[in-house]
This record gives sequence, structure tokens and C-alpha cells, in this order.
Amino acid sequence: MTSESLRDKIQTSMIATMRAQDKAKLGIIRLIQAAIKQQEVDERIVLNEEQILTLLDKMIRQRRDSIKQFDLAKRDDLSKKEAFEISIIQEFLPPSLSQDEIQTMIQEAIQEVGATSVRDMGKVMAILKPKLQGRADIGEVGILIKNQFGS
Repeated sequence: MTSESLRDKIQTSMIATMRAQDKAKLGIIRLIQAAIKQQEVDERIVLNEEQILTLLDKMIRQRRDSIKQFDLAKRDDLSKKEAFEISIIQEFLPPSLSQDEIQTMIQEAIQEVGATSVRDMGKVMAILKPKLQGRADIGEVGILIKNQFGS
């Protein structure tokens, strides 16, 4: 990542969006800032980069769940709105990893902890989660790990 922090990137993007008068995107960026601020106030801390990435990941996961529900209810208008919000939030995440990169990281983590069965999955996830946060869907990584152990 560049020397610009994630918090600065969000702020810079908000200013540029305000200048461009893009109200839809501006609303989502303000939503991101509000979520960060709320968590900071609730926990009485200043969020670091990793915590902000976790928060953005959570926001995306919530919107994906909403899209599934809206699709079931045949509410394409709301589904498209959520998809748009995901696209804006993803602008602040690091580039996603390819399947091959994820598989390589899983193999390395399995070897590092000497995992031999699904019971060791927690140890493998503990190593992978910080490396993959914001770059891959952690739920899908869990499935891939289970598949590695053949269960």
C-alpha cells in the first residue's frame, strides 16, 4: 500500500466526490466515515488500518447478504443500489487476490502450523486472516481450507 493511509484515502475521495457533485457516491463515502467514527466512539479507540479494513469487509458482507434477500424478493432496484455501494466500498480495499494466490497462501499456512486435519483449521485461519483481510472473502477461504483436508 502507498504511504497514504486508508483514512486519508477515504477523506481525499470524499473531497474529490464533493467537488464532482456525485451525490450517490458521496453518500456512501459519508456512510463509511460514519461507520468508522461510530466504532471509534463505541470502543473509545482510534481504528488502525487493519481495523478499518475489517470494518469495510463487514460492510461489504452486509450488502452481499442484502442483495441475496432483495433478489429473493425480486427487488432489483434495491439489489442494484446495494451492488453500487459495494463497488464504492471496494475502491478503498487492497486489490483482491487470485484463486491461485489464495491457494498458495493456504498451503503455506498449513505447512507453517503443521495442520493435518480440519481440527487444525483455527490455527490456519489465525495465520491467514490478517494477510487476507480485505483481499479475499474469509468465508470462502474457510471452505477452501476444508476442501484441502478433504472433508
